[in-house]
Amino acid sequence: MLLSACIPLLTYPVLRSGVRLAAPDAASIAAHYGSVSVVTFAVAQGVLARAGQPSEPHLAVLVALMEAPGIVVGILLARLAGGAPAVASNPAPAIGPWRRWAGLAHEVAFGKAVVLLVGGLLIGWISGPEALAPIEPLFSGLFKGVLALFLLEMGLVAGARLPELKQAGVRLVAFGLLAPPVLGLLGAVVGHGLGMSVPAIAILATLCASASYIAAPSAMRIAVPQANPTLSIGVSLGVTFPFNVLVGIPLYVGMARWLAG
Repeated sequence: MLLSACIPLLTYPVLRSGVRLAAPDAASIAAHYGSVSVVTFAVAQGVLARAGQPSEPHLAVLVALMEAPGIVVGILLARLAGGAPAVASNPAPAIGPWRRWAGLAHEVAFGKAVVLLVGGLLIGWISGPEALAPIEPLFSGLFKGVLALFLLEMGLVAGARLPELKQAGVRLVAFGLLAPPVLGLLGAVVGHGLGMSVPAIAILATLCASASYIAAPSAMRIAVPQANPTLSIGVSLGVTFPFNVLVGIPLYVGMARWLAG
């Protein structure tokens, strides 16, 4: 969770100074890369299984644990940079620094996006698998169909504003290609330091290198409406996701094997 929270702090300055994005867009994209992609995780599991090194079942928990922290930090970065409207009940001139930070923490921690993400995790943890059984056809059986509709809607949003992607140009595409290997190496080193197995190191590296295009777009659209979704969805879904599937995952597996000797 700490690793997931640190990734936006590493990518935000690069997006601001290197890619030259506005603060809301940089914070939104940083949140996308701080969160994780469940589809990329599933592909990595399949690659490891075909290689005869299936990953441990408990590693699926990492997906849930690493999904929200990066989004929370991304929202915090946007608020600190003035990338979202201030709360009407907190006029800046009338309150001290401690109350400002308290109000900011409350706004970030209890915003709609964070409450839905963290609340869903808590409900699932408290209810347990027994409570899921009666509603499993709805949440499991229909998942792929609803996901397809969601991605279609995300594609329509991005396609309608595709000309705006040219504003960021080559720099953003380069970021989408270069950030995954760097973040994947960071995850692999941390996994090796924690004494994880080779498949677990590869999975952690993959999660660090992935970018969310399911949870993060919804959360950032609610929390940071000033951010241009074309940029975040375009780079995460259009650049980083295919890079990880075609090149990245074999690279992260190779990193894990190299670190493990």
